[in-house]
Amino acid sequence: MSAPIVGRHYRTGLPIEVRFREERIAAVTELDVTPSAEHLPWLAPGLVDLQVNGGWGLDLNTAPLNPDTVLKLTRMLQKQGVTSYCPTLITNSSDRLAEAASAIAEAVRLNPDASGGIAGIHLEGPFLSPEDGPRGAHPRQYIVPPNWETFSRWQEAAEGLIRIITLSPEWPNATTFIARCCESGILVSIGHTAATPEQIREAVAAGAVMSTHLGNGTHLTLPRHPNYLWEQLAADELYGCMIADGHHLPPSVLAVILRMKRNHAVLVSDAVSLSGMPPGSYRLHIGGDVVLTAEGRLHLAGQPQLLAGSAMMLPEQVGYLVEAGVIGLADAWDCASVNPAGLLGLEQAVGLETGAPADLVSFNMDGGKLSVLQCWKNGRLSPRSNE
Repeated sequence: MSAPIVGRHYRTGLPIEVRFREERIAAVTELDVTPSAEHLPWLAPGLVDLQVNGGWGLDLNTAPLNPDTVLKLTRMLQKQGVTSYCPTLITNSSDRLAEAASAIAEAVRLNPDASGGIAGIHLEGPFLSPEDGPRGAHPRQYIVPPNWETFSRWQEAAEGLIRIITLSPEWPNATTFIARCCESGILVSIGHTAATPEQIREAVAAGAVMSTHLGNGTHLTLPRHPNYLWEQLAADELYGCMIADGHHLPPSVLAVILRMKRNHAVLVSDAVSLSGMPPGSYRLHIGGDVVLTAEGRLHLAGQPQLLAGSAMMLPEQVGYLVEAGVIGLADAWDCASVNPAGLLGLEQAVGLETGAPADLVSFNMDGGKLSVLQCWKNGRLSPRSNE
Protein backbone atom coordinates (compact mmCIF):
# COMPACT_ATOMS: atom_id res chain seq x y z
CA MET A 1 0.00 0.00 0.00
CA SER A 2 1.35 3.42 -0.96
CA ALA A 3 1.65 6.44 1.29
CA PRO A 4 -1.59 8.49 1.38
CA ILE A 5 -2.19 11.30 -1.10
CA VAL A 6 -4.38 13.95 0.54
CA GLY A 7 -6.59 16.46 -1.21
CA ARG A 8 -10.14 17.43 -2.12
CA HIS A 9 -12.32 15.17 -4.24
CA TYR A 10 -12.92 17.02 -7.49
CA ARG A 11 -16.63 16.14 -7.49
CA THR A 12 -17.64 16.55 -3.85
CA GLY A 13 -15.04 19.02 -2.58
CA LEU A 14 -14.66 16.84 0.52
CA PRO A 15 -11.18 16.08 1.91
CA ILE A 16 -9.99 12.60 1.01
CA GLU A 17 -6.89 10.47 1.05
CA VAL A 18 -6.07 8.14 -1.81
CA ARG A 19 -3.85 5.09 -1.53
CA PHE A 20 -2.45 2.90 -4.29
CA ARG A 21 -1.64 -0.78 -4.34
CA GLU A 22 0.55 -1.65 -7.31
CA GLU A 23 -1.16 0.03 -10.30
CA ARG A 24 -4.65 0.39 -8.79
CA ILE A 25 -6.44 2.74 -6.44
CA ALA A 26 -6.71 0.67 -3.27
CA ALA A 27 -8.73 3.12 -1.18
CA VAL A 28 -10.45 6.51 -1.36
CA THR A 29 -11.23 7.59 2.19
CA GLU A 30 -13.05 10.71 3.39
CA LEU A 31 -11.18 12.69 6.07
CA ASP A 32 -12.34 14.87 8.92
CA VAL A 33 -10.36 18.05 8.31
CA THR A 34 -11.19 21.17 10.31
CA PRO A 35 -11.87 24.00 10.05
CA SER A 36 -11.81 23.67 6.24
CA ALA A 37 -10.15 21.84 3.38
CA GLU A 38 -9.70 24.91 1.19
CA HIS A 39 -5.94 24.75 1.57
CA LEU A 40 -5.82 21.27 0.06
CA PRO A 41 -5.25 20.64 -3.65
CA TRP A 42 -7.93 19.04 -5.79
CA LEU A 43 -7.62 15.36 -6.69
CA ALA A 44 -9.11 13.96 -9.91
CA PRO A 45 -8.69 11.08 -12.35
CA GLY A 46 -6.12 11.43 -15.12
CA LEU A 47 -7.01 13.43 -18.22
CA VAL A 48 -7.63 11.64 -21.53
CA ASP A 49 -6.96 13.56 -24.76
CA LEU A 50 -8.33 12.04 -27.97
CA GLN A 51 -6.54 14.46 -30.30
CA VAL A 52 -2.93 15.60 -29.88
CA ASN A 53 -0.81 16.66 -32.85
CA GLY A 54 2.15 17.83 -30.78
CA GLY A 55 3.31 20.34 -28.21
CA TRP A 56 6.37 22.07 -26.74
CA GLY A 57 7.99 22.17 -30.19
CA LEU A 58 7.42 18.42 -30.70
CA ASP A 59 5.47 17.62 -33.88
CA LEU A 60 3.99 14.23 -34.74
CA ASN A 61 3.36 15.30 -38.35
CA THR A 62 6.81 16.49 -39.38
CA ALA A 63 8.70 13.80 -41.27
CA PRO A 64 10.62 11.80 -40.40
CA LEU A 65 8.97 11.12 -37.04
CA ASN A 66 11.40 9.77 -34.47
CA PRO A 67 10.04 7.37 -31.82
CA ASP A 68 11.92 9.45 -29.24
CA THR A 69 9.71 12.43 -30.15
CA VAL A 70 6.66 10.33 -29.31
CA LEU A 71 8.16 9.35 -25.96
CA LYS A 72 9.09 12.94 -25.06
CA LEU A 73 5.59 14.16 -25.93
CA THR A 74 4.03 11.40 -23.82
CA ARG A 75 6.10 12.40 -20.81
CA MET A 76 5.40 16.10 -21.27
CA LEU A 77 1.67 15.40 -21.44
CA GLN A 78 1.81 13.42 -18.21
CA LYS A 79 3.30 16.45 -16.48
CA GLN A 80 0.14 18.25 -17.60
CA GLY A 81 -2.07 15.56 -16.08
CA VAL A 82 -2.79 13.77 -19.36
CA THR A 83 -2.34 10.10 -18.45
CA SER A 84 -3.79 8.69 -21.69
CA TYR A 85 -3.92 10.21 -25.16
CA CYS A 86 -4.27 9.54 -28.86
CA PRO A 87 -1.34 10.79 -30.94
CA THR A 88 -2.97 12.28 -34.02
CA LEU A 89 -1.74 11.99 -37.58
CA ILE A 90 -3.28 14.32 -40.12
CA THR A 91 -3.68 14.10 -43.89
CA ASN A 92 -0.44 13.32 -45.70
CA SER A 93 0.87 11.05 -48.42
CA SER A 94 0.24 7.35 -47.97
CA ASP A 95 3.93 6.63 -47.40
CA ARG A 96 4.33 9.42 -44.85
CA LEU A 97 1.33 8.21 -42.87
CA ALA A 98 2.67 4.67 -42.83
CA GLU A 99 6.09 5.88 -41.68
CA ALA A 100 4.65 8.03 -38.88
CA ALA A 101 2.32 5.25 -37.71
CA SER A 102 5.28 2.87 -37.63
CA ALA A 103 7.32 5.31 -35.52
CA ILE A 104 4.52 5.57 -32.95
CA ALA A 105 4.19 1.80 -32.86
CA GLU A 106 7.93 1.46 -32.30
CA ALA A 107 7.78 3.88 -29.37
CA VAL A 108 4.94 1.88 -27.82
CA ARG A 109 6.70 -1.42 -28.40
CA LEU A 110 10.00 -0.33 -26.87
CA ASN A 111 9.07 1.96 -23.99
CA PRO A 112 6.64 1.33 -21.11
CA ASP A 113 5.92 5.06 -20.68
CA ALA A 114 4.74 5.27 -24.28
CA SER A 115 2.78 2.01 -24.11
CA GLY A 116 1.10 3.11 -20.89
CA GLY A 117 0.22 6.61 -22.06
CA ILE A 118 -0.86 5.98 -25.65
CA ALA A 119 -4.44 4.73 -25.93
CA GLY A 120 -4.28 4.42 -29.71
CA ILE A 121 -3.58 6.49 -32.80
CA HIS A 122 -6.14 8.99 -34.09
CA LEU A 123 -5.96 9.20 -37.89
CA GLU A 124 -7.48 12.54 -38.94
CA GLY A 125 -7.74 12.17 -42.70
CA PRO A 126 -7.08 11.75 -45.51
CA PHE A 127 -10.69 10.65 -46.17
CA LEU A 128 -12.02 14.18 -45.62
CA SER A 129 -13.96 16.75 -47.62
CA PRO A 130 -11.92 18.29 -50.44
CA GLU A 131 -13.92 21.54 -50.18
CA ASP A 132 -12.38 24.75 -48.89
CA GLY A 133 -13.63 25.45 -45.39
CA PRO A 134 -14.45 21.92 -44.23
CA ARG A 135 -11.01 20.77 -45.35
CA GLY A 136 -9.34 23.27 -43.02
CA ALA A 137 -5.54 23.16 -43.20
CA HIS A 138 -5.41 19.60 -44.53
CA PRO A 139 -3.46 19.56 -47.83
CA ARG A 140 -5.84 19.14 -50.77
CA GLN A 141 -3.45 17.03 -52.85
CA TYR A 142 -3.63 14.16 -50.36
CA ILE A 143 -7.41 14.13 -49.79
CA VAL A 144 -8.84 10.86 -51.15
CA PRO A 145 -12.02 8.76 -50.80
CA PRO A 146 -12.11 5.99 -48.17
CA ASN A 147 -10.20 2.89 -49.20
CA TRP A 148 -10.00 -0.18 -46.99
CA GLU A 149 -6.86 -1.62 -48.56
CA THR A 150 -4.99 1.66 -48.09
CA PHE A 151 -6.18 1.96 -44.52
CA SER A 152 -5.17 -1.64 -43.80
CA ARG A 153 -1.64 -0.80 -44.90
CA TRP A 154 -1.50 2.03 -42.35
CA GLN A 155 -2.96 -0.19 -39.65
CA GLU A 156 -0.34 -2.83 -40.38
CA ALA A 157 2.41 -0.20 -40.10
CA ALA A 158 0.83 0.95 -36.83
CA GLU A 159 0.87 -2.63 -35.52
CA GLY A 160 -2.89 -2.36 -34.93
CA LEU A 161 -2.69 0.87 -32.94
CA ILE A 162 -5.08 3.00 -35.02
CA ARG A 163 -8.09 3.40 -32.73
CA ILE A 164 -9.94 6.42 -34.15
CA ILE A 165 -10.35 7.63 -37.72
CA THR A 166 -11.88 10.98 -38.65
CA LEU A 167 -13.55 11.02 -42.06
CA SER A 168 -16.28 12.74 -44.04
CA PRO A 169 -19.28 10.57 -44.94
CA GLU A 170 -19.89 12.56 -48.14
CA TRP A 171 -17.94 9.99 -50.19
CA PRO A 172 -20.09 7.41 -52.09
CA ASN A 173 -18.55 4.38 -50.35
CA ALA A 174 -18.34 5.94 -46.89
CA THR A 175 -21.01 3.86 -45.15
CA THR A 176 -19.46 0.58 -46.28
CA PHE A 177 -16.06 1.75 -45.03
CA ILE A 178 -17.53 2.91 -41.70
CA ALA A 179 -19.26 -0.42 -41.12
CA ARG A 180 -16.02 -2.27 -41.82
CA CYS A 181 -14.14 -0.07 -39.36
CA CYS A 182 -16.73 -0.80 -36.68
CA GLU A 183 -16.43 -4.53 -37.31
CA SER A 184 -12.67 -4.15 -36.75
CA GLY A 185 -13.03 -2.23 -33.46
CA ILE A 186 -12.06 1.16 -34.89
CA LEU A 187 -13.99 4.22 -33.73
CA VAL A 188 -15.25 6.37 -36.59
CA SER A 189 -15.57 10.11 -36.09
CA ILE A 190 -17.28 12.56 -38.44
CA GLY A 191 -15.23 15.65 -39.18
CA HIS A 192 -14.00 18.05 -41.85
CA THR A 193 -17.21 17.29 -43.67
CA ALA A 194 -19.53 18.81 -46.25
CA ALA A 195 -21.94 15.88 -45.98
CA THR A 196 -25.67 16.27 -46.31
CA PRO A 197 -27.88 15.62 -43.28
CA GLU A 198 -28.93 12.34 -44.94
CA GLN A 199 -25.29 11.28 -45.25
CA ILE A 200 -24.68 12.13 -41.59
CA ARG A 201 -27.64 9.95 -40.57
CA GLU A 202 -26.39 7.10 -42.77
CA ALA A 203 -22.94 7.36 -41.17
CA VAL A 204 -24.45 7.13 -37.68
CA ALA A 205 -26.56 4.15 -38.72
CA ALA A 206 -23.40 2.50 -40.07
CA GLY A 207 -21.68 2.94 -36.71
CA ALA A 208 -20.02 6.38 -36.47
CA VAL A 209 -19.72 7.33 -32.79
CA MET A 210 -18.04 10.74 -32.60
CA SER A 211 -17.82 14.25 -34.04
CA THR A 212 -14.31 15.66 -34.41
CA HIS A 213 -13.96 19.25 -33.05
CA LEU A 214 -17.67 19.88 -33.60
CA GLY A 215 -18.33 23.39 -34.88
CA ASN A 216 -14.87 23.77 -36.45
CA GLY A 217 -13.59 22.57 -39.81
CA THR A 218 -16.77 23.82 -41.49
CA HIS A 219 -17.97 26.21 -44.17
CA LEU A 220 -17.97 29.86 -43.12
CA THR A 221 -21.71 30.05 -43.88
CA LEU A 222 -24.36 27.33 -43.75
CA PRO A 223 -28.10 27.04 -44.42
CA ARG A 224 -30.06 27.78 -41.25
CA HIS A 225 -31.46 24.25 -41.43
CA PRO A 226 -30.94 21.54 -42.25
CA ASN A 227 -27.15 21.30 -42.10
CA TYR A 228 -24.49 18.89 -40.91
CA LEU A 229 -23.95 20.64 -37.55
CA TRP A 230 -27.59 20.38 -36.44
CA GLU A 231 -27.65 16.76 -37.57
CA GLN A 232 -24.61 15.85 -35.48
CA LEU A 233 -25.90 17.74 -32.45
CA ALA A 234 -29.21 15.88 -32.68
CA ALA A 235 -27.61 12.41 -32.91
CA ASP A 236 -27.49 11.02 -29.37
CA GLU A 237 -25.16 8.27 -30.61
CA LEU A 238 -22.37 10.75 -31.37
CA TYR A 239 -19.90 11.97 -28.78
CA GLY A 240 -19.32 15.68 -29.39
CA CYS A 241 -15.69 16.76 -29.20
CA MET A 242 -14.98 20.45 -28.67
CA ILE A 243 -12.00 22.76 -28.40
CA ALA A 244 -12.63 25.11 -25.44
CA ASP A 245 -9.74 27.54 -25.79
CA GLY A 246 -11.75 30.75 -26.04
CA HIS A 247 -10.93 31.06 -29.74
CA HIS A 248 -12.38 28.08 -31.62
CA LEU A 249 -15.91 28.26 -30.16
CA PRO A 250 -17.77 30.97 -28.24
CA PRO A 251 -19.16 30.10 -24.79
CA SER A 252 -22.73 29.93 -26.12
CA VAL A 253 -21.83 27.19 -28.61
CA LEU A 254 -19.89 25.28 -25.96
CA ALA A 255 -22.94 25.48 -23.68
CA VAL A 256 -25.19 24.08 -26.43
CA ILE A 257 -22.86 21.16 -27.12
CA LEU A 258 -22.60 20.39 -23.40
CA ARG A 259 -26.37 20.45 -22.93
CA MET A 260 -27.04 18.34 -26.00
CA LYS A 261 -24.32 15.75 -25.45
CA ARG A 262 -24.20 15.59 -21.63
CA ASN A 263 -21.92 12.65 -20.70
CA HIS A 264 -21.08 12.34 -24.41
CA ALA A 265 -19.42 15.78 -24.39
CA VAL A 266 -15.63 15.60 -24.71
CA LEU A 267 -12.87 18.17 -24.51
CA VAL A 268 -9.93 17.73 -26.87
CA SER A 269 -6.84 19.89 -27.10
CA ASP A 270 -6.18 19.30 -30.82
CA ALA A 271 -2.87 20.81 -29.78
CA VAL A 272 -0.22 21.54 -32.39
CA SER A 273 3.52 21.73 -31.82
CA LEU A 274 3.35 25.37 -30.66
CA SER A 275 1.23 24.53 -27.62
CA GLY A 276 3.32 25.22 -24.55
CA MET A 277 5.64 27.54 -26.50
CA PRO A 278 6.13 31.27 -25.75
CA PRO A 279 4.12 33.85 -27.72
CA GLY A 280 5.71 35.01 -30.96
CA SER A 281 5.96 34.51 -34.70
CA TYR A 282 6.62 31.02 -36.03
CA ARG A 283 6.65 29.08 -39.26
CA LEU A 284 4.78 25.78 -39.49
CA HIS A 285 5.12 23.11 -42.17
CA ILE A 286 1.33 23.32 -42.46
CA GLY A 287 -0.06 26.84 -42.23
CA GLY A 288 3.17 28.68 -43.02
CA ASP A 289 3.83 31.89 -41.10
CA VAL A 290 1.74 32.06 -37.93
CA VAL A 291 1.47 34.14 -34.77
CA LEU A 292 0.89 32.82 -31.26
CA THR A 293 -0.56 35.56 -29.05
CA ALA A 294 -0.16 35.94 -25.31
CA GLU A 295 -3.82 34.88 -24.99
CA GLY A 296 -3.08 31.55 -26.67
CA ARG A 297 -4.67 32.37 -30.03
CA LEU A 298 -2.75 30.86 -32.95
CA HIS A 299 -3.53 32.55 -36.27
CA LEU A 300 -2.14 33.01 -39.75
CA ALA A 301 0.33 35.89 -39.85
CA GLY A 302 -1.32 37.62 -42.79
CA GLN A 303 -4.91 36.83 -41.78
CA PRO A 304 -5.46 37.26 -38.02
CA GLN A 305 -9.11 36.21 -38.36
CA LEU A 306 -8.09 32.69 -39.48
CA LEU A 307 -6.96 30.21 -36.83
CA ALA A 308 -3.91 28.05 -37.51
CA GLY A 309 -4.62 25.38 -34.91
CA SER A 310 -5.01 25.00 -31.17
CA ALA A 311 -2.29 25.94 -28.69
CA MET A 312 -4.03 25.17 -25.41
CA MET A 313 -3.73 21.90 -23.50
CA LEU A 314 -6.58 20.20 -21.62
CA PRO A 315 -5.98 21.62 -18.10
CA GLU A 316 -6.24 25.17 -19.45
CA GLN A 317 -9.41 24.27 -21.32
CA VAL A 318 -11.00 22.89 -18.15
CA GLY A 319 -10.08 26.16 -16.43
CA TYR A 320 -11.53 28.18 -19.29
CA LEU A 321 -14.91 26.43 -19.10
CA VAL A 322 -15.08 27.10 -15.36
CA GLU A 323 -13.92 30.72 -15.59
CA ALA A 324 -16.37 31.47 -18.41
CA GLY A 325 -19.21 30.10 -16.29
CA VAL A 326 -20.13 27.53 -18.93
CA ILE A 327 -19.97 24.55 -16.57
CA GLY A 328 -18.74 23.62 -13.09
CA LEU A 329 -15.34 22.16 -12.28
CA ALA A 330 -16.44 18.55 -11.77
CA ASP A 331 -18.35 18.29 -15.04
CA ALA A 332 -15.67 20.18 -16.96
CA TRP A 333 -13.02 17.76 -15.67
CA ASP A 334 -15.18 14.77 -16.60
CA CYS A 335 -15.41 16.09 -20.17
CA ALA A 336 -11.63 15.76 -20.32
CA SER A 337 -11.25 12.49 -18.40
CA VAL A 338 -14.17 10.18 -17.62
CA ASN A 339 -16.17 10.88 -20.80
CA PRO A 340 -13.38 10.28 -23.33
CA ALA A 341 -12.20 7.27 -21.31
CA GLY A 342 -15.70 5.85 -21.64
CA LEU A 343 -15.65 6.29 -25.40
CA LEU A 344 -12.32 4.47 -25.65
CA GLY A 345 -13.47 1.72 -23.29
CA LEU A 346 -10.73 2.53 -20.76
CA GLU A 347 -11.07 1.50 -17.12
CA GLN A 348 -10.42 5.13 -16.11
CA ALA A 349 -14.05 5.80 -17.05
CA VAL A 350 -15.14 4.83 -13.52
CA GLY A 351 -13.48 7.98 -12.21
CA LEU A 352 -11.83 8.47 -8.85
CA GLU A 353 -12.96 5.21 -7.29
CA THR A 354 -11.45 2.24 -5.47
CA GLY A 355 -10.29 -0.36 -7.97
CA ALA A 356 -9.71 2.13 -10.78
CA PRO A 357 -6.30 2.44 -12.44
CA ALA A 358 -3.96 4.56 -10.32
CA ASP A 359 -4.03 7.51 -12.75
CA LEU A 360 -4.40 10.59 -10.56
CA VAL A 361 -3.89 14.34 -10.85
CA SER A 362 -3.53 16.94 -8.12
CA PHE A 363 -4.12 20.57 -9.06
CA ASN A 364 -4.99 24.02 -7.78
CA MET A 365 -7.60 26.46 -9.08
CA ASP A 366 -6.90 30.17 -8.80
CA GLY A 367 -9.90 31.89 -10.34
CA GLY A 368 -9.98 30.45 -13.85
CA LYS A 369 -6.35 29.34 -13.86
CA LEU A 370 -5.86 25.62 -13.31
CA SER A 371 -2.34 24.56 -12.30
CA VAL A 372 -1.37 20.89 -12.32
CA LEU A 373 0.78 20.07 -9.29
CA GLN A 374 1.47 16.35 -9.63
CA CYS A 375 0.43 13.45 -11.83
CA TRP A 376 0.56 9.72 -11.18
CA LYS A 377 0.39 7.17 -13.98
CA ASN A 378 -0.28 3.57 -12.90
CA GLY A 379 0.64 4.63 -9.38
CA ARG A 380 3.99 6.12 -10.38
CA LEU A 381 4.66 9.83 -9.93
CA SER A 382 5.56 11.56 -13.17
CA PRO A 383 8.84 13.50 -13.00
CA ARG A 384 8.46 17.28 -12.90
CA SER A 385 11.79 18.10 -14.56
CA ASN A 386 12.31 18.00 -18.31
CA GLU A 387 14.06 14.92 -19.65
